[in-house]
Amino acid sequence: MPEPERLFGLANSAALIGWMILLFLPRRFDIVFFIPQFLIPFGFALLYAGLIFANIYTVDAGFGSIAEVRALFAKDELLLAGWLHYLAFDLFIGAWIARRADAIGLPRLLQAPILLATFMFGPVGLALFLSIRALYRRRKGTPP
Repeated sequence: MPEPERLFGLANSAALIGWMILLFLPRRFDIVFFIPQFLIPFGFALLYAGLIFANIYTVDAGFGSIAEVRALFAKDELLLAGWLHYLAFDLFIGAWIARRADAIGLPRLLQAPILLATFMFGPVGLALFLSIRALYRRRKGTPP
């Protein structure tokens, strides 16, 4: 398996491609939207699984305390697995946001900062979208 630093760079590049698709390409082509919504997160999930199962029992660490999590992430392969976890879920949620935003008619210009917030700060972007969606729907008279 390639070294963690190389995989880190490849994963970041793949994630960036996914985000560029969400931000700039038309979403009417399901095959194009499939890439950031499913293909890239699925690839990250497979790599994550391989890294976790190959390395989780090689360290005396876990998820029971912050000290255990710190010890877990002290190994580069497991730190990379954690990063892949973020990349996969943030991109998947970004695609979910984009689909839902399109469905309620939220203009792409308003979607862009939400997607960028999701790309950079995950849950902040999700919270922003859920708040804007509720306000947007209320203005339009549809249930949240």
